[in-house]
Amino acid sequence: MKIITDYSEVVIETSNLIMKKAVFGDWEQLYRNITSRPESAKYMLWKIDDSEEESKDRMLRTLDFQSKEKYALTVYLKTESGLEAIGWASMREVNPDVYEDMGIAIGPDFVGKGYGKQILNALCEEARKQGAKEFHCSYREKNLASKRLQDACGFKFNYKSEEKIDPRTDEKYVVVNTKKYLM
Repeated sequence: MKIITDYSEVVIETSNLIMKKAVFGDWEQLYRNITSRPESAKYMLWKIDDSEEESKDRMLRTLDFQSKEKYALTVYLKTESGLEAIGWASMREVNPDVYEDMGIAIGPDFVGKGYGKQILNALCEEARKQGAKEFHCSYREKNLASKRLQDACGFKFNYKSEEKIDPRTDEKYVVVNTKKYLM
């Protein structure tokens, strides 16, 4: 018998952001802010949405994934008019002492404003609260923005992967793995 856990109440908040489970209606803001933007998917393993219908389909898959993964969250920017969906952040427990990121992606209009640092630091703090002593991250070697983010948040080089092939572009890439000790 499979036990189903309700993760709908998981919320992580920073000064400018709230990370929580999505609702279907977020598809439109996510389409405008991230899923239709080629620069957002450049270093990810997903392709951009070419239409609103594709974005709605992605939203259904996102809702399903978020219902199964405790810390698979949508990132919302706090604005004067409410919350605006700008991306995703996720992490998982590898073992009781170690958590790892499963991806952080925010739309290009929100990069370089300190939001990535808020997200990564908040994920690390939540993992620490759950008993983690280490947090692991990774980035594609050519993704200098992710490297700078992880460096700024105190992550240190751990190891590099073997060369891989991006199934969307056939481009070769290497993943750099980093870690941070949580005190």
